[in-house]
Amino acid sequence: MIPPARRLIALCLLGAALTACGTARQEHPTSSVSPASGSPSPSRAPVLAPGPGGLTPVFEHGPRTRGKTVALTFDADMTADQGPRAAAGERFDNPGLIRALRELKVPATVFMTGSWAEQYPAEARDLGRDPRFEVANHSWSHYAFTADCYGLPTVDAGRMRADVERAYASLRAAGVPHPMPYFRFPGGCYDQRALRALSGLGVTAVQWDVVSGDAFATDADAVARQVLDGVRPGSVVVLHCTRSAAPTTEQVVRTVVPELRGRGYRFVKVSELIGGSGTGR
Repeated sequence: MIPPARRLIALCLLGAALTACGTARQEHPTSSVSPASGSPSPSRAPVLAPGPGGLTPVFEHGPRTRGKTVALTFDADMTADQGPRAAAGERFDNPGLIRALRELKVPATVFMTGSWAEQYPAEARDLGRDPRFEVANHSWSHYAFTADCYGLPTVDAGRMRADVERAYASLRAAGVPHPMPYFRFPGGCYDQRALRALSGLGVTAVQWDVVSGDAFATDADAVARQVLDGVRPGSVVVLHCTRSAAPTTEQVVRTVVPELRGRGYRFVKVSELIGGSGTGR
């Protein structure tokens, strides 16, 4: 999880500063490495074209001029060292949130760590087999891919690719049949070295343009206002699917969804935004 609340201000600034590294899209008919090694599933999911030199592309938001669409995304976080806390009863899942999304008929993209899938395999499988959701990669360890990323432990550059591949293997082992070729950096932290490390995997790194502020928040109304004030056509909203660290998220969703629908917005998955983001190769 993104560590303590005092660091969320910095995360908000980060969300505003991140820029997309790719604008064109391409179809992703096959994965770049063997499924046995933990690659994305072969699919027709749209991905962005690689950047210069094959650099992993980054997606931040969809088109602003192609209708009022918005993607709610949820990070299902567990770091590799939080297993004992889960075993002691801390809940890193949020069944009430998933129930709310289903009741409200909201499609969503869940960025899931491999360690979360291993802790909650039945829930991972349930999400992965529900056509309302798409499950994407949030690393196995939830360790940072850069230094000084909100206090998270870091992954060595030589282990970054393996961490992502291990997450795909864990998602499949939990029963997610088609994990998407999308990757979200833990904490949203990345640099050129991290993008190079993942080159060739066939993934698009997915960021956001609306920070909900739900992590460690206790005021659901304040979080809802932040989302509603930030959403624009094509927005990607980052929220969390971890009850212990984001206890207000279900209430936020139940407030935000009808309000945005009243404003004419349509909820979509990230794949739809990427599919409409530009000219394919």
